[in-house]
Amino acid sequence: MKFKQLLILLLLISGMTLNAQDIHFSQFYLSPLNLNPALTGVMNCNIRLTGNYRNQWASVLKSNAYSTYSASYDQKIAVGRYDYFGIGATFWGDVAGEANFATTTGKISASYAKRLAGGRKEAHYLSFGFEAGLAQRSIDFIKLRWGTQHDGNGGYDPGANSLETTFDQSNFLFADLAAGVLWFSVFDENNNLYIGGAYHHLNRANQSFNSNNEDFIYSRFTGHVGGEFELAPRFGLVPGIIAMKQGPSFQLNSGTSFKFLLGSGRGKFSNYQAFQLGGWVRISNKVQTGILTDAVILSTRFDYNQFSLGFSYDINVSALRPASSSNGAFEFALVYKFCGNERRGVYCPNF
Repeated sequence: MKFKQLLILLLLISGMTLNAQDIHFSQFYLSPLNLNPALTGVMNCNIRLTGNYRNQWASVLKSNAYSTYSASYDQKIAVGRYDYFGIGATFWGDVAGEANFATTTGKISASYAKRLAGGRKEAHYLSFGFEAGLAQRSIDFIKLRWGTQHDGNGGYDPGANSLETTFDQSNFLFADLAAGVLWFSVFDENNNLYIGGAYHHLNRANQSFNSNNEDFIYSRFTGHVGGEFELAPRFGLVPGIIAMKQGPSFQLNSGTSFKFLLGSGRGKFSNYQAFQLGGWVRISNKVQTGILTDAVILSTRFDYNQFSLGFSYDINVSALRPASSSNGAFEFALVYKFCGNERRGVYCPNF
């Protein structure tokens, strides 16, 4: 079997691993509700709509490439003089490989942001969040290939005995719970800092396609830190780090974007225009051989008043690059915010 064909087979097998890992976006900062439920309602406006799309391994798997999409809605509600409630909803889907190994999830989230110190333009907040949802996981067993269907000499018999009888359900539903915390400090309209953490899959739902077996999903721990720092008029840095640990798997994204202010607005949504160009690196662990560099990520972002448009491209630098020709994944992100009049507010990190 040629190397590329072998790689495709390995990817398909890995795509239906029962202890499957969660989705991830390279532009994690433009998918706030998937990152941490404590980010629900953390924004400079009243309502936020977010859409994300990721396509991976198209250079190898063609039409069977891995596709991930997400859409979310959240808003903040004033409480007292300084605090906020956040409420939101997220829907995302993920389809992997030729056998259409898919996960579809709908979640609702809520948060409470408490001001610890400061005023409107300079303040320190602590936010707590929780989310609950229902998910469906499915697979098309007919499209799977098994080792027993190959004779070892290049021959393939799709009718040969397979392991399909091991499984008695091709789809199932499960509940999913998560919680998170976020601290952010805003120094002025163009300088802020945040740090947060989230604990996903609190209930560790059963993920087995065999109703008689138990195969619980690993809980996922996420830590993230970032901010925005103005270095000169109309120029700044927007660094960020996210680390995720799920069972034996670990992943870390880190990097920074260079931000250029183009319009006359500064932190407000009146002729506010900004452009970002960034470079990031993703490292992960290969369970038996340790840490490796998976991808180098190039990203851009354009903000125009209430609109934010992001694009990123992953350059594969792992051992898979001979088959992928160094192609990894591309992502699109779109954010729109509704910014009506408020009795009072506070500047937040610009997700």
